[in-house]
Amino acid sequence: MAEGSVLIVAGPTGSGKSALALAAAEVFGGVVINADSAQVYRELRVLTARPDAATDTRAPHRLYGVLPAAERCSAGRWLALAEEAIRDAWASGRLPIVTGGTGLYLRALTDGLAPVPPVPDAVRTEAEALYAELGGERFRDALARHDPRSAATLHPSDRQRLVRAFEVVRATGRPLGAWQQQPPVRALAAARFATLVLAPERRSLYAGLDARFDAMLEAGALAEVAALLDLRLDPGLPAMKALGVRELARVLAGEEELATAAAVAKQATRRFAKRQMTWLRHQVAADTVINAQYLERIRTESFAFIRRHLLTRDA
Repeated sequence: MAEGSVLIVAGPTGSGKSALALAAAEVFGGVVINADSAQVYRELRVLTARPDAATDTRAPHRLYGVLPAAERCSAGRWLALAEEAIRDAWASGRLPIVTGGTGLYLRALTDGLAPVPPVPDAVRTEAEALYAELGGERFRDALARHDPRSAATLHPSDRQRLVRAFEVVRATGRPLGAWQQQPPVRALAAARFATLVLAPERRSLYAGLDARFDAMLEAGALAEVAALLDLRLDPGLPAMKALGVRELARVLAGEEELATAAAVAKQATRRFAKRQMTWLRHQVAADTVINAQYLERIRTESFAFIRRHLLTRDA
């Protein structure tokens, strides 16, 4: 492995990127690093198709299930964790293999983030409490007094972005947009990235997603959501918005039949995969795109790409 190399395996949910990353880690001595915004949450093992313990014995995995559902994982927080995991991989002589479908995380890794200063916990708590007290409309009005541009572009129901804009302007005295106009700072300035994107044919991808949701139900997805609801968390938290959580919560509340909820969740997953494919096509600079799900037949092509881009480069 060329020192400083990072392999990125991207693709929509259900494309087989985790399987490809695992196979590459086994063959090339790699560490699989999660870049999926839902798989970071400890309580969401089944619904996010998180690698199980048996998979972890085949190759090291990092940043899976590392945060409680009660917390928020922003792109900045993930980037700090990913930087540490990548440096640890290099230090141990392993290839960091970053895989996931959260495009914002991947772009933050390769392109950097705006240099927004850290927000104190007290300010973040204040912003969260104010949103809960005022509701979306009135909170947006409060934001407009400090940051009219952000308030004008955000919907009252977009709690996460409204709170983020409010906490930044309160903590720094400058609107979030002003910070975002600054040149981005790349955490791993010396890293050399090689990005492989899986872009399966849509019909086969959707069929696989439907089958996977059925398998999740058999594996205990309903019980997983019940345990999550027992925590009585803020419905606005990212973990509470994960695919399948809302639909299965309606089943547990007696508001919907399981078959109906499953159909709605499958449709939402297909739509999410479509959005991911659009993002990856327009926002991620891929070094190669493989128009297939990960199967044995694309191992040769995938591994040839890895050898060509990461194992034969000059340091």
